[in-house]
Amino acid sequence: MKHQKSFPFQIVFVGIALIYSSASQSQSWSNLFNGNNLEGWKMLNGQAQYLALNNEIVGTTVLGSPNSFLATEKSFGDFILELEFKVDGQNNSGVQIRSESKPDYQNGRVHGYQIEIDPSNRMWTGGIYDEARRE
Repeated sequence: MKHQKSFPFQIVFVGIALIYSSASQSQSWSNLFNGNNLEGWKMLNGQAQYLALNNEIVGTTVLGSPNSFLATEKSFGDFILELEFKVDGQNNSGVQIRSESKPDYQNGRVHGYQIEIDPSNRMWTGGIYDEARRE
């Protein structure tokens, strides 16, 4: 979320239960979101609020807060990511993939690749952005 607006926005991830990961072809696929709560997930950076509601993960930003992230507690290898999203207004957001948060890098700031969610006129949705490492 490089381009922040000065007002809060809400992102609703629908179908997040379709996010899957597999360590190898011989293992079965597993859902990352159980549809009921955020067990297996952790909040990183910022002050946004996340909750499980109606089989969806709902995130709401807090005015003036730095970028906020909801991350899985485990790391995964191969995965298939399928989701639907809803963004309030012309705000910029994204989904981090292959990202990290390490104490020795910018005090734990999440950094890595982000799949853009950008409903503005520039239409960058689906593009890949390098969160927190570009200068």
